[in-house]
Amino acid sequence: MMDDSAVREERDSLGTLWVPKDAWYGVQTARAVANFPISGRRPDADFIIATVRIKLAAAIANHAAGWLDERPYTAIRAACERILAGEHQDQFVVDRFQAGAGTSHNMNANEVIANLANVSLGGRRGHYDPVNPNDHVNMGQSTNDVIPTAIRLTLLAKLPRLLAAVEGMAQAFSDLAEQERDTVKSGRTHLQDAVPTTLGAEFGAYAWTLRRVAAMLAAQKPYLCQTGLGGSAVGTGLNTAPGYRQRAAKALAELTGEPIEPAGNIIAQMQSMSDIAAFSGMLRTLTIEVTRISNDMRLLASGPRTGLAEITLPAVQPGSSIMPGKVNPVMFEMLNQVAYQVLGQDHAATQMAGAGQMELNVMMPAMGSALFDAMDWLGNAIEAATQKGLIGLSVDRERCRAYAHDSVGLATLLNRAIGYAQAAEIAKTSQQSGRPVRDIVVEKDLMRAEDFDRMVLEAAQSAP
Repeated sequence: MMDDSAVREERDSLGTLWVPKDAWYGVQTARAVANFPISGRRPDADFIIATVRIKLAAAIANHAAGWLDERPYTAIRAACERILAGEHQDQFVVDRFQAGAGTSHNMNANEVIANLANVSLGGRRGHYDPVNPNDHVNMGQSTNDVIPTAIRLTLLAKLPRLLAAVEGMAQAFSDLAEQERDTVKSGRTHLQDAVPTTLGAEFGAYAWTLRRVAAMLAAQKPYLCQTGLGGSAVGTGLNTAPGYRQRAAKALAELTGEPIEPAGNIIAQMQSMSDIAAFSGMLRTLTIEVTRISNDMRLLASGPRTGLAEITLPAVQPGSSIMPGKVNPVMFEMLNQVAYQVLGQDHAATQMAGAGQMELNVMMPAMGSALFDAMDWLGNAIEAATQKGLIGLSVDRERCRAYAHDSVGLATLLNRAIGYAQAAEIAKTSQQSGRPVRDIVVEKDLMRAEDFDRMVLEAAQSAP
């Protein structure tokens, strides 16, 4: 039997329902909680903040237009500011997999804000007077313009943290590049010995690539700043105050510190998730590069006796439950796993971006969640791999040198001096005999040993 002291009765268009007495949310949220026990995961924290900022911006715009009276406006604003300060965020309880478009999350926000506002005005939870969730908190809005705007704001909020993690890894590689700029090693193509390079050049290339792809990701930001807020249900602006779009965008710009502005075509911005899909695509590009670099780090550290072992990664934990003394490249193994999961999130988001119909994309809640997770996971993984995998690694310079001077690829350096055909013969002799190219060149009186060594270093450092 239900304990009447622990619940309160609320009514909506479908009838009455019991709601936890101490809950700041209301009947529509309670229905959604009962309907969607799917993942057990509540909304992303940045997504909650973005949604509440939209509610505050809408209240500011409606009050400025004379549509929202001073008393409910002041109470709604205070309620939003309390949530933005960290209070009652645990009252956003609808599962990430929910009704299409995010109506349940939108109403969750409307009800929490309305109840906080009414109690501040002397009312009770669940009695929506004088502030109504739909008529006042949701004034001039629809789930259909609130949720896509909230997704874009959330991506904007997470972007600096992800970019900072990428820059941290790039800087760590830059530092290593400077440190190892004279460390000659064998280059490898097709996983076979190639001409010499330096470890510094290898690391410097990783840094440059990470910074380039970070810039490509950041270049998507202006598109996310174009909002469809004010489109209402289908983009026509039904039931919105004159000047609402501009006022709401201005308020959001002030609340977020981002150059938010109304999209050139509000209907299109509500129908289309192309900017979000493009952002996801650039997130995928970053992830692909991170995967490649992570794989390289594991190869370079392979060994310690039967692999390349040109570098030694910091030992952060024992590597085996059965083999004593084994240490694995766990941080880059972790980064690889996260990267593959992020690629899956991108694929899901991309498919959902194309799954909208007519004036609305109903897949938005899961689409947003996929990208929110992808950004958080990737940023955290990159930062952890940098701090515990890159910083503090050591280089076996003698091993790098030995590999470089033992490589048959050194015969390539002789092309201009003795021609390709004779250089190929030297390479063949080296391959068959196991003797270094250097020794064969000196033996044939083609070059002095010190001149050959100088040529190897210059070739390794020839890139600008």
